[in-house]
Amino acid sequence: MTTLMVQGTTSDAGKSTLVTALCRWLLRHGTPVVPFKPQNMALNSAVTAEGGEIGRAQAVQAQACRLTPHTDMNPVLLKPNSDTGAQVIIHGRAVASMNAVAYHEYKAIALQAVLASHQRLQAQYPVVMVEGAGSPAEINLRAGDIANMGFAEAVDCPVILVADINRGGVFAHLVGTLELLSPSEQARVKGFVINRFRGDIALLQPGLDWLEARTGKPVLGVLPFVNDLHLEAEDGIDRRQTAKAAQVLKVIVPVLPRISNHTDFDPLRLHPQVDLQFIGPGQAIPAADLIILPGSKSVRGDLAQLRAAGWDAAIARHLRYGGKLIGICGGLQMLGQALHDPHGLEGPAGSSAGLGLLDYSTVLEHEKQLRNVQGVLGLAQVPVTGYEIHAGVSSGPGLARAAVQLADGRADGALSADGQIFATYLHGLFEGRESCAALLRWAGLEAVQEVDYHALRERDIERLADLVEAHLDTDVLRHLCGVA
Repeated sequence: MTTLMVQGTTSDAGKSTLVTALCRWLLRHGTPVVPFKPQNMALNSAVTAEGGEIGRAQAVQAQACRLTPHTDMNPVLLKPNSDTGAQVIIHGRAVASMNAVAYHEYKAIALQAVLASHQRLQAQYPVVMVEGAGSPAEINLRAGDIANMGFAEAVDCPVILVADINRGGVFAHLVGTLELLSPSEQARVKGFVINRFRGDIALLQPGLDWLEARTGKPVLGVLPFVNDLHLEAEDGIDRRQTAKAAQVLKVIVPVLPRISNHTDFDPLRLHPQVDLQFIGPGQAIPAADLIILPGSKSVRGDLAQLRAAGWDAAIARHLRYGGKLIGICGGLQMLGQALHDPHGLEGPAGSSAGLGLLDYSTVLEHEKQLRNVQGVLGLAQVPVTGYEIHAGVSSGPGLARAAVQLADGRADGALSADGQIFATYLHGLFEGRESCAALLRWAGLEAVQEVDYHALRERDIERLADLVEAHLDTDVLRHLCGVA
């Protein structure tokens, strides 16, 4: 049984991408493999079959392995709810909200959860493909580290170090990271991968030769920059657009400070008939056909920011002119009359007035609701699938006309009497071909082209495996994975 770990010189260096690529490459050649990330800090998450919560990147990596996502794939998930604190999720369940100092003390307990999950996966799969977090060279975070070299040392596994040349300074990133590691950690690094290279590789070769001579470590390959490659972002918002048709639906998503599960909007961003714009602080909301209020890890705080930006007035004006409005999860909660957080789960305990557009209120409760669900859209009677991740429980007469009738007998969300507002707890609303098309028609798009989002994601996972075959030293990779 083999464990191989991919670490990066920076956040967004390409760790998630490389792990996904290696998982599908191994599976393509007949080796069962499982993804693993000891500790993830992200507000994009997924629900597992057993009703737990893991980072969304690991759910995509599970797809690359053709596996059902499981909480052991990401035993520790941190979901920031302020600049200094986060909700701590262990084996899929929230255990507490902690500030950075408290979590530092908690790491010894978290490590035991990490090692237990790794041991279970290692007993089931020939290869465990591990993704690190951030950089292993963060000096202030090295004590008690469980995300990078601390984990690698604990399980005695080799490491590949990846860096993004598109950022600039790639040789400084690689050499500097290596220099800041201990001798035993340096020995674990078995090679480098350079990610997102543009241009003629011959011009890079002198640098590669110098790097190998300087460090004594091989360069395992250089992956090219691929502009249209889609892989769900672990945390940062992907604003790239595909080529659009002449007539498009204009969709606006306000970016709130604690926006969560913004991967909900990837199917719209990739749709040829949708012009999706993320509007940030300091920007006015432009004229649009549809505004979508996203999920949030701190709904009351984000609602206050929405008001401070004047976006509440822009939303009211949008509705007066006949525009459509969707609220997803935290966005649903904002649309109601009031939001109550009596236990201080997402910030200071207290209550906030909602936008008052629908007649219900929400109370945040300790037990988070985590479900994969399916049902039928109330506005078009077409099937929809999605997942729920929320602590809020909403109630009131405004929920009488449900947005979705779920297969388990429950009703979800609300559809306003005038048909302008659609509110739901379901993430992943736009991933299904029929449900996405129905919602786009409701928002005003005629002759909607149905897009198979799952096929797009599968296509790009296969493209990643092709890149491994074409650009990396697969003989060394097979050796590191223990594959003949």
